[in-house]
Amino acid sequence: MIQKILSLFILSVMMKKANAQFDSTHLAEKNKEIVFASDTQAPMWVETLWLKANNNREATKSIFNHIIHKNPQSVFLLGDVVSLGYSNKQWKPIDEKLEKLRHNGVKVYAVLGNHEVMGQSNKGQQKFQQRFPDHNKTGYVQVIDSIAVIMLNSNFNQLSDLENREQVNWYKNTLDKLDADSSVQFIITGCHHSPYTNSKIVGCSKPVQEKFVPHYLHSAKSRLFLSGHCHNFEHYKIQGKDFIVIGGGGGLHQPLKTGDGSLPDLSIDYKPMFHYLTVKLVNNELNVQSIALEADKNSFKDGFTFNIAHEKPETLAKNN
Repeated sequence: MIQKILSLFILSVMMKKANAQFDSTHLAEKNKEIVFASDTQAPMWVETLWLKANNNREATKSIFNHIIHKNPQSVFLLGDVVSLGYSNKQWKPIDEKLEKLRHNGVKVYAVLGNHEVMGQSNKGQQKFQQRFPDHNKTGYVQVIDSIAVIMLNSNFNQLSDLENREQVNWYKNTLDKLDADSSVQFIITGCHHSPYTNSKIVGCSKPVQEKFVPHYLHSAKSRLFLSGHCHNFEHYKIQGKDFIVIGGGGGLHQPLKTGDGSLPDLSIDYKPMFHYLTVKLVNNELNVQSIALEADKNSFKDGFTFNIAHEKPETLAKNN
Protein backbone atom coordinates (compact mmCIF):
# COMPACT_ATOMS: atom_id res chain seq x y z
CA MET A 1 0.00 0.00 0.00
CA ILE A 2 2.82 2.38 0.97
CA GLN A 3 4.69 1.46 -2.21
CA LYS A 4 1.59 2.24 -4.30
CA ILE A 5 1.16 5.65 -2.62
CA LEU A 6 4.85 6.42 -3.13
CA SER A 7 4.60 5.46 -6.82
CA LEU A 8 1.58 7.72 -7.30
CA PHE A 9 3.42 10.59 -5.57
CA ILE A 10 6.47 10.18 -7.79
CA LEU A 11 4.26 10.00 -10.89
CA SER A 12 2.44 13.18 -9.81
CA VAL A 13 5.73 15.06 -9.33
CA MET A 14 6.98 13.91 -12.73
CA MET A 15 3.76 15.02 -14.46
CA LYS A 16 3.90 18.44 -12.80
CA LYS A 17 7.51 18.84 -13.88
CA ALA A 18 6.65 17.82 -17.45
CA ASN A 19 3.72 20.25 -17.53
CA ALA A 20 5.91 23.03 -16.16
CA GLN A 21 8.47 22.37 -18.88
CA PHE A 22 5.73 22.37 -21.54
CA ASP A 23 4.29 25.64 -20.23
CA SER A 24 7.72 27.24 -20.17
CA THR A 25 8.46 26.12 -23.73
CA HIS A 26 5.03 27.29 -24.89
CA LEU A 27 5.51 30.69 -23.27
CA ALA A 28 8.97 31.09 -24.76
CA GLU A 29 7.57 30.39 -28.21
CA LYS A 30 4.89 33.05 -27.84
CA ASN A 31 7.47 35.50 -26.53
CA LYS A 32 9.08 35.53 -29.97
CA GLU A 33 6.15 37.51 -31.34
CA ILE A 34 6.16 41.26 -31.85
CA VAL A 35 2.71 42.87 -31.75
CA PHE A 36 1.58 45.95 -33.67
CA ALA A 37 -1.74 47.74 -33.12
CA SER A 38 -3.14 51.11 -34.09
CA ASP A 39 -6.06 53.44 -33.44
CA THR A 40 -7.13 52.11 -30.05
CA GLN A 41 -8.83 55.41 -29.25
CA ALA A 42 -12.40 55.55 -27.98
CA PRO A 43 -14.84 57.08 -30.51
CA MET A 44 -15.58 60.78 -30.20
CA TRP A 45 -19.23 61.81 -30.26
CA VAL A 46 -18.85 63.90 -33.40
CA GLU A 47 -17.46 60.87 -35.30
CA THR A 48 -20.65 58.92 -34.67
CA LEU A 49 -22.57 61.43 -36.80
CA TRP A 50 -21.25 59.74 -39.96
CA LEU A 51 -19.67 56.48 -38.75
CA LYS A 52 -21.41 53.66 -36.89
CA ALA A 53 -20.31 52.68 -33.39
CA ASN A 54 -20.06 48.99 -32.52
CA ASN A 55 -19.11 48.48 -28.85
CA ASN A 56 -15.73 49.99 -29.73
CA ARG A 57 -14.50 50.43 -26.16
CA GLU A 58 -15.19 46.76 -25.41
CA ALA A 59 -13.35 45.79 -28.59
CA THR A 60 -10.25 47.74 -27.53
CA LYS A 61 -10.41 46.18 -24.08
CA SER A 62 -10.61 42.68 -25.60
CA ILE A 63 -7.68 43.39 -27.94
CA PHE A 64 -5.43 44.52 -25.09
CA ASN A 65 -6.49 41.56 -22.95
CA HIS A 66 -5.67 39.17 -25.77
CA ILE A 67 -2.27 40.78 -26.29
CA ILE A 68 -1.57 40.60 -22.55
CA HIS A 69 -2.47 36.89 -22.59
CA LYS A 70 -0.13 36.32 -25.55
CA ASN A 71 2.76 37.84 -23.58
CA PRO A 72 4.75 38.96 -26.65
CA GLN A 73 8.30 40.31 -26.65
CA SER A 74 7.19 43.84 -27.45
CA VAL A 75 4.16 45.89 -28.43
CA PHE A 76 4.26 48.81 -30.88
CA LEU A 77 1.29 51.21 -31.01
CA LEU A 78 1.04 53.23 -34.22
CA GLY A 79 -0.73 56.32 -32.94
CA ASP A 80 -4.19 57.43 -31.82
CA VAL A 81 -3.72 55.44 -28.65
CA VAL A 82 -6.41 57.67 -27.11
CA SER A 83 -8.95 60.06 -28.60
CA LEU A 84 -7.61 63.16 -26.81
CA GLY A 85 -3.99 63.11 -25.73
CA TYR A 86 -4.38 65.84 -23.11
CA SER A 87 -7.26 64.07 -21.29
CA ASN A 88 -6.48 62.04 -18.15
CA LYS A 89 -9.91 60.46 -18.45
CA GLN A 90 -9.11 59.07 -21.90
CA TRP A 91 -5.74 57.71 -20.74
CA LYS A 92 -7.06 55.93 -17.65
CA PRO A 93 -8.29 52.66 -19.27
CA ILE A 94 -5.22 52.51 -21.52
CA ASP A 95 -2.90 53.10 -18.57
CA GLU A 96 -4.31 50.00 -16.88
CA LYS A 97 -3.46 47.86 -19.91
CA LEU A 98 0.00 49.38 -20.31
CA GLU A 99 0.71 48.66 -16.65
CA LYS A 100 -0.27 45.01 -17.04
CA LEU A 101 1.89 44.57 -20.12
CA ARG A 102 4.91 46.14 -18.47
CA HIS A 103 4.32 44.20 -15.25
CA ASN A 104 4.69 41.05 -17.38
CA GLY A 105 7.98 42.34 -18.78
CA VAL A 106 6.56 43.37 -22.16
CA LYS A 107 8.19 46.44 -23.69
CA VAL A 108 5.65 48.91 -25.11
CA TYR A 109 6.53 51.59 -27.67
CA ALA A 110 4.39 54.08 -29.58
CA VAL A 111 4.30 56.95 -32.06
CA LEU A 112 2.09 59.99 -32.02
CA GLY A 113 -1.17 59.96 -33.94
CA ASN A 114 -3.29 62.96 -34.83
CA HIS A 115 -5.53 62.43 -31.77
CA GLU A 116 -2.59 62.75 -29.37
CA VAL A 117 -1.91 66.25 -30.68
CA MET A 118 -5.56 67.26 -31.08
CA GLY A 119 -6.74 70.27 -29.09
CA GLN A 120 -4.07 71.03 -26.50
CA SER A 121 -1.10 69.70 -28.49
CA ASN A 122 1.73 70.45 -26.05
CA LYS A 123 -0.15 68.94 -23.13
CA GLY A 124 -1.11 65.91 -25.21
CA GLN A 125 2.47 65.31 -26.30
CA GLN A 126 3.70 65.71 -22.72
CA LYS A 127 1.29 63.07 -21.42
CA PHE A 128 2.21 60.80 -24.31
CA GLN A 129 5.94 61.16 -23.58
CA GLN A 130 5.39 60.34 -19.90
CA ARG A 131 3.87 57.01 -20.91
CA PHE A 132 6.34 56.19 -23.69
CA PRO A 133 9.71 57.59 -22.53
CA ASP A 134 11.63 55.85 -25.35
CA HIS A 135 9.68 57.87 -27.89
CA ASN A 136 11.48 60.54 -29.90
CA LYS A 137 9.34 62.91 -31.94
CA THR A 138 11.82 62.86 -34.82
CA GLY A 139 12.07 59.07 -34.99
CA TYR A 140 13.59 56.19 -33.01
CA VAL A 141 14.47 52.54 -33.51
CA GLN A 142 14.29 49.32 -31.51
CA VAL A 143 15.93 46.02 -32.52
CA ILE A 144 14.20 42.82 -31.37
CA ASP A 145 15.26 39.31 -32.37
CA SER A 146 17.22 40.66 -35.40
CA ILE A 147 14.16 42.69 -36.49
CA ALA A 148 14.67 46.46 -36.47
CA VAL A 149 11.50 48.50 -35.94
CA ILE A 150 11.71 52.16 -36.90
CA MET A 151 8.99 54.45 -35.53
CA LEU A 152 8.41 57.75 -37.33
CA ASN A 153 6.32 60.83 -36.62
CA SER A 154 3.91 61.60 -39.45
CA ASN A 155 2.38 64.65 -37.72
CA PHE A 156 4.49 66.87 -39.94
CA ASN A 157 2.55 70.03 -39.14
CA GLN A 158 3.54 69.61 -35.49
CA LEU A 159 7.24 69.66 -36.39
CA SER A 160 9.35 72.67 -37.36
CA ASP A 161 11.03 72.76 -40.77
CA LEU A 162 14.31 71.85 -39.06
CA GLU A 163 12.73 68.92 -37.20
CA ASN A 164 11.15 67.64 -40.42
CA ARG A 165 14.53 67.69 -42.14
CA GLU A 166 16.20 66.08 -39.13
CA GLN A 167 13.72 63.23 -39.11
CA VAL A 168 14.06 62.45 -42.83
CA ASN A 169 17.86 62.58 -42.62
CA TRP A 170 17.84 60.43 -39.49
CA TYR A 171 15.57 57.88 -41.20
CA LYS A 172 17.81 57.65 -44.26
CA ASN A 173 21.00 57.35 -42.20
CA THR A 174 19.46 54.80 -39.85
CA LEU A 175 18.33 52.64 -42.77
CA ASP A 176 21.86 52.76 -44.21
CA LYS A 177 23.36 51.67 -40.88
CA LEU A 178 20.84 48.85 -40.38
CA ASP A 179 21.32 47.62 -43.95
CA ALA A 180 25.05 47.35 -43.19
CA ASP A 181 24.52 45.65 -39.82
CA SER A 182 24.89 41.86 -40.19
CA SER A 183 22.93 41.24 -36.96
CA VAL A 184 19.76 42.74 -38.48
CA GLN A 185 17.72 40.59 -40.90
CA PHE A 186 14.61 42.70 -41.46
CA ILE A 187 13.59 46.34 -41.06
CA ILE A 188 10.00 47.36 -40.33
CA THR A 189 8.91 51.00 -40.56
CA GLY A 190 5.85 52.27 -38.71
CA CYS A 191 4.06 55.61 -38.59
CA HIS A 192 0.49 56.73 -38.02
CA HIS A 193 -0.69 58.20 -41.34
CA SER A 194 -0.99 55.72 -44.20
CA PRO A 195 0.88 56.43 -47.43
CA TYR A 196 -1.60 54.22 -49.29
CA THR A 197 -5.24 53.64 -48.39
CA ASN A 198 -8.66 53.41 -50.02
CA SER A 199 -10.32 55.03 -47.01
CA LYS A 200 -13.21 57.33 -47.88
CA ILE A 201 -12.55 59.27 -44.67
CA VAL A 202 -8.81 60.04 -44.47
CA GLY A 203 -7.17 59.22 -47.83
CA CYS A 204 -3.50 58.67 -48.70
CA SER A 205 -0.84 60.73 -46.95
CA LYS A 206 1.15 62.48 -49.69
CA PRO A 207 3.77 63.78 -47.21
CA VAL A 208 4.47 60.20 -46.02
CA GLN A 209 4.77 59.14 -49.66
CA GLU A 210 7.26 61.94 -50.30
CA LYS A 211 9.30 61.90 -47.07
CA PHE A 212 9.43 58.25 -46.00
CA VAL A 213 8.44 55.88 -48.80
CA PRO A 214 11.39 56.50 -51.17
CA HIS A 215 13.92 55.66 -48.43
CA TYR A 216 11.93 52.59 -47.41
CA LEU A 217 11.81 51.34 -51.01
CA HIS A 218 15.54 51.91 -51.46
CA SER A 219 16.55 50.04 -48.28
CA ALA A 220 17.53 46.41 -48.92
CA LYS A 221 16.34 45.01 -45.58
CA SER A 222 13.19 47.12 -45.35
CA ARG A 223 10.34 44.76 -46.18
CA LEU A 224 7.29 45.95 -44.25
CA PHE A 225 5.73 49.41 -43.82
CA LEU A 226 2.94 49.61 -41.21
CA SER A 227 0.50 52.43 -40.57
CA GLY A 228 -2.93 53.23 -39.18
CA HIS A 229 -5.20 56.29 -39.37
CA CYS A 230 -7.57 54.42 -41.70
CA HIS A 231 -9.70 52.25 -39.40
CA ASN A 232 -9.58 49.15 -41.56
CA PHE A 233 -7.18 46.45 -42.79
CA GLU A 234 -5.46 46.92 -46.16
CA HIS A 235 -2.46 45.34 -47.88
CA TYR A 236 -0.60 46.88 -50.80
CA LYS A 237 2.49 45.85 -52.75
CA ILE A 238 4.60 48.71 -54.15
CA GLN A 239 7.79 47.90 -56.08
CA GLY A 240 7.95 44.49 -54.41
CA LYS A 241 7.57 45.92 -50.88
CA ASP A 242 4.66 45.38 -48.49
CA PHE A 243 2.51 48.15 -47.03
CA ILE A 244 -0.15 47.21 -44.47
CA VAL A 245 -2.79 49.40 -42.82
CA ILE A 246 -3.76 48.06 -39.37
CA GLY A 247 -6.11 50.70 -37.96
CA GLY A 248 -8.44 48.21 -36.29
CA GLY A 249 -7.63 48.79 -32.63
CA GLY A 250 -11.03 50.16 -31.67
CA GLY A 251 -11.77 53.31 -33.65
CA LEU A 252 -14.95 53.59 -35.71
CA HIS A 253 -14.73 51.37 -38.80
CA GLN A 254 -14.14 53.36 -42.00
CA PRO A 255 -15.60 52.54 -45.44
CA LEU A 256 -13.23 51.93 -48.36
CA LYS A 257 -13.37 52.97 -51.99
CA THR A 258 -13.72 50.13 -54.47
CA GLY A 259 -13.79 49.81 -58.24
CA ASP A 260 -12.33 52.34 -60.66
CA GLY A 261 -9.79 54.66 -59.13
CA SER A 262 -9.15 52.53 -56.05
CA LEU A 263 -5.76 51.09 -55.17
CA PRO A 264 -5.19 47.33 -55.70
CA ASP A 265 -5.75 45.92 -52.21
CA LEU A 266 -4.32 42.40 -51.75
CA SER A 267 -6.63 41.79 -48.78
CA ILE A 268 -9.84 42.74 -50.57
CA ASP A 269 -11.76 39.83 -49.00
CA TYR A 270 -10.40 40.34 -45.49
CA LYS A 271 -11.93 43.32 -43.71
CA PRO A 272 -12.27 42.59 -39.97
CA MET A 273 -13.78 45.41 -37.96
CA PHE A 274 -11.22 45.04 -35.15
CA HIS A 275 -7.76 43.50 -35.33
CA TYR A 276 -4.06 43.70 -34.53
CA LEU A 277 -0.91 42.30 -36.12
CA THR A 278 1.81 39.86 -35.03
CA VAL A 279 5.26 39.51 -36.57
CA LYS A 280 7.89 36.87 -35.86
CA LEU A 281 10.84 35.13 -37.48
CA VAL A 282 10.12 31.63 -38.79
CA ASN A 283 12.92 29.81 -40.62
CA ASN A 284 14.61 33.11 -41.48
CA GLU A 285 11.37 34.48 -42.95
CA LEU A 286 9.18 37.19 -41.51
CA ASN A 287 5.79 35.72 -40.62
CA VAL A 288 3.08 38.41 -40.64
CA GLN A 289 -0.38 37.61 -39.31
CA SER A 290 -3.50 39.62 -38.58
CA ILE A 291 -5.46 38.56 -35.49
CA ALA A 292 -9.17 39.41 -35.84
CA LEU A 293 -11.74 39.93 -33.11
CA GLU A 294 -14.87 37.83 -33.58
CA ALA A 295 -18.36 39.33 -33.59
CA ASP A 296 -18.90 38.29 -29.95
CA LYS A 297 -16.15 40.80 -28.96
CA ASN A 298 -14.49 38.12 -26.79
CA SER A 299 -12.90 35.48 -29.02
CA PHE A 300 -10.24 35.89 -31.70
CA LYS A 301 -9.25 34.07 -34.86
CA ASP A 302 -6.14 33.96 -37.01
CA GLY A 303 -6.72 36.01 -40.13
CA PHE A 304 -4.76 37.29 -43.12
CA THR A 305 -1.21 35.91 -43.05
CA PHE A 306 1.85 35.74 -45.30
CA ASN A 307 5.62 35.30 -45.12
CA ILE A 308 8.31 37.68 -46.32
CA ALA A 309 11.50 36.06 -47.57
CA HIS A 310 14.89 37.35 -46.50
CA GLU A 311 16.11 37.85 -50.07
CA LYS A 312 15.68 41.37 -51.38
CA PRO A 313 13.18 41.83 -54.22
CA GLU A 314 14.29 41.67 -57.86
CA THR A 315 13.05 45.18 -58.45
CA LEU A 316 15.28 46.53 -55.71
CA ALA A 317 18.27 44.59 -56.97
CA LYS A 318 17.77 46.09 -60.44
CA ASN A 319 17.46 49.58 -58.99
CA ASN A 320 20.71 49.13 -57.10
